[in-house]
Amino acid sequence: MTLPLPRRGLLAAAAGLPLARPALAQDVFPNRPVRIVVGFTPGGATDIAVRAFGPRMGEILGQPVVVENRPGAGGNIAMEAVARSAPDGHTLLLGTIGTLVINPMVMRMPVDPQRDLVPVSIAVDLFNILVVPMDRPWRGVAELVAAAKAAPGRLSWGHSGIGASPHLSGLMLDRLAGIETIGVSYRGGAQVAGDLLAGRLDYSFATAPSVMQFVETGRLRALAVPTAQRSRLLPGVPTVAEGGVPGFDVASWYAITAPRGTPDPVVARLAEAMREALADAEVTANLNRNGLEPMATTPAQFAAAWAAERAKWEPVVRAGGLRVE
Repeated sequence: MTLPLPRRGLLAAAAGLPLARPALAQDVFPNRPVRIVVGFTPGGATDIAVRAFGPRMGEILGQPVVVENRPGAGGNIAMEAVARSAPDGHTLLLGTIGTLVINPMVMRMPVDPQRDLVPVSIAVDLFNILVVPMDRPWRGVAELVAAAKAAPGRLSWGHSGIGASPHLSGLMLDRLAGIETIGVSYRGGAQVAGDLLAGRLDYSFATAPSVMQFVETGRLRALAVPTAQRSRLLPGVPTVAEGGVPGFDVASWYAITAPRGTPDPVVARLAEAMREALADAEVTANLNRNGLEPMATTPAQFAAAWAAERAKWEPVVRAGGLRVE
């Protein structure tokens, strides 16, 4: 025979039930849409990348993945928004080498990505393409360099923000080729592509996703890629080094970070969802069409790559005196 609980015991037991349910609900991740914040305008390489793998990642997580574009300050506005958000895995940043590595070296920033963010996974490996408008006469790097030397300070090139890989590539060409040119900063790669197509720029080390379609349709001419090796996606395009500027090598990646304090199991769940999404054949094909290669990593592997990029670029930035106030 079961004896009835005293009334006080019943009340105490009942009072405990509502407290347990929210605690259990909070332990479930994700329990609402996951937001990935992009620090550049729609239509650029970062935006194209996250929209390629985001929907599949959402299917794996069981919650929609929503892309939010917050351009400005070389990606710093988006970075600050994510760094100051709740560390629960529902708000993430798609970071670049520019935002995560170069910006802290050259800008006074309200947040420190190394201190205020944690690595989740690298998402994609990408390359830039040295492109020129079709009405320019240059067919290779050597001809472009010769034109720049013949008219110091006259040729203009566009980039998607201070410290981004297109900007670093342009500066490196100036330094290694011994030329003087005019770099023009834009809020995103789509705007750079627009001015290239209109002939308002002479060239750009544009991100592949923002110009690949124009190269393939003959609206822009590809002169070279800035990486040490040719891209398997554009095997017929030589490297800048092959074009006559030895030692030229600028590569890049985009990666997902979360606010500092995000629980390790949540970070691991996000990294695994990214790995599954990037392994999807349709996602890979979509990325490849835009000059992007899936490159899923563990959080530890991403942390090591992040540290290696800092070590690589710090002496270059210091020697060049690059600083934005």
